Amino acid sequence: MKGAMLLVSSVVFLTHLVNCCPTKCQCHQFSKTVDCRNRELVEVPSHIPAETQILLLSNNHIQKINHSVFIDKTMLKILDLSNNSISGLLPHTFKGLRHLQILNVTRNFIEYVDNKTFSSLPHLKELDLSSNNIVSLPGNLGNNTRNITLLSLKHNKLQKVDRHLLESLPNLKVVLFKGNSWLCNCHVFGLKLWLETFLYRGGISDGVICSTPENWKGKDLLKIPYEMYGICPRTASQVKKDNTLLSNSEHKASLKHTHHNEHGDSSRSHCEPKPKPRPVSLRHAIATVVITGVVCGIVCLMMLAAAVYGCAYAAITAKYHREHSPPGKKGNLDGKEPFRSSLA
Repeated sequence: MKGAMLLVSSVVFLTHLVNCCPTKCQCHQFSKTVDCRNRELVEVPSHIPAETQILLLSNNHIQKINHSVFIDKTMLKILDLSNNSISGLLPHTFKGLRHLQILNVTRNFIEYVDNKTFSSLPHLKELDLSSNNIVSLPGNLGNNTRNITLLSLKHNKLQKVDRHLLESLPNLKVVLFKGNSWLCNCHVFGLKLWLETFLYRGGISDGVICSTPENWKGKDLLKIPYEMYGICPRTASQVKKDNTLLSNSEHKASLKHTHHNEHGDSSRSHCEPKPKPRPVSLRHAIATVVITGVVCGIVCLMMLAAAVYGCAYAAITAKYHREHSPPGKKGNLDGKEPFRSSLA
């Protein structure tokens, strides 16, 4: 009897421990929400109910997130960590949140984001990184971030964003850029191309407003002509890479040449690289069409003037012949004799 009572007590205690609400927080069982806002918390509370779907932790003093704090919160769909003191997002910070859909870390002190931070969030749809101190972003946000539809990077310290990062988010519908220190030089060319394509496909963005250089300050990136960017000088690593590729290609070419000498040159035409087509400038094409049209118009006007002049001259000549021909030869105006007599 005592053993049965002890077993029941243990089950009740464990059930209470699993489903209990964290200290200083309010739990709403119907909506499966744990509300810990404005509680002066310095860390994410433990003993959050496993069935929690919404966790609100905004307006606290959380500085660091333990990598195992969310390990068993697999049902969580919305996580709000806004207005805290978080300085960085390390790898596997959100490990375990495989059903998370909305993550809000706005108004923190985040300076860096690791490329593995969001790898464990395959269902993430909305990511808000706005109002932080982010200086740069990695080349991608992780291997499982293809479902992101909204990305907010507003009010950070970004000068550029890698085009490959944006291209790794194929389902992106809304991207927010304003309030950053965008450097509009040759390196922003890729972002401009991506943004034009994104907007053409129906995407929504607040645009990229240049901060530097001074002559482009306050200008919309999309309104600056491509010709104004120039060509970026190659870095030392790029030069080294190009030299390596060149030496490899020369080595392969020499091997192919030797092979052809041994087996004949019948397939040489198929191996020769075709010249790359020169990129067409839309502005130059339009200018060519306009100039051609103007020249053709001028030529047409000159031909019309010549035709009018010829008709007028013929009419005057015919009238002159009729008036000065002898009375008996007025009907023979087309002959040569009347014309000579009239000249006499």
